[in-house]
Amino acid sequence: MGISLHTAIVPSFIQMLGALSGLLDKAEAFAADKGVPADELIQARLIDDMLPFAYQVKSAVVHSLGAIEGVRQGLFAPDMTPPPATFAALRQRVQDGRDALAALDPAELDGYVGRDMRFEIGEFRLDFTAENFLLGFSQPNFYFHVTTAYDILRMKGVPIGKLDFMGAMPVRR
Repeated sequence: MGISLHTAIVPSFIQMLGALSGLLDKAEAFAADKGVPADELIQARLIDDMLPFAYQVKSAVVHSLGAIEGVRQGLFAPDMTPPPATFAALRQRVQDGRDALAALDPAELDGYVGRDMRFEIGEFRLDFTAENFLLGFSQPNFYFHVTTAYDILRMKGVPIGKLDFMGAMPVRR
């Protein structure tokens, strides 16, 4: 029996966005407890030439729900809008993404297998099938942004660990 495209990506997107929501909660609590301005965490970067925490959170949603929306349209271009600027707005962006992913019809997503898909940024273009785009482009980008968000918070001293990164795992009950 094969595995469906929906099963291969959507549950892990939902799991990791839930973990990201938990990281936002811990970051906000840390800022309040330590008297750190929220913006110091929200705008924190690992290094000057990398984008800040808020961008990493936004991009996790872009490379999960936004990637699926791109597959629906047959075209994905990076979201160049500014990221949310508060913990509450970041948390809402993540929750909206999780809710929309949970509402997806598995048959719809599986129906896109083999469909042409294009990534565009300026004059640069990459052509994919829908499944290759989701599994080989957006999923690695998704994990990159979630990991970078986690790393920024660790670097700033937020007391988080591997279980915080993993979130609620889909264990057998």
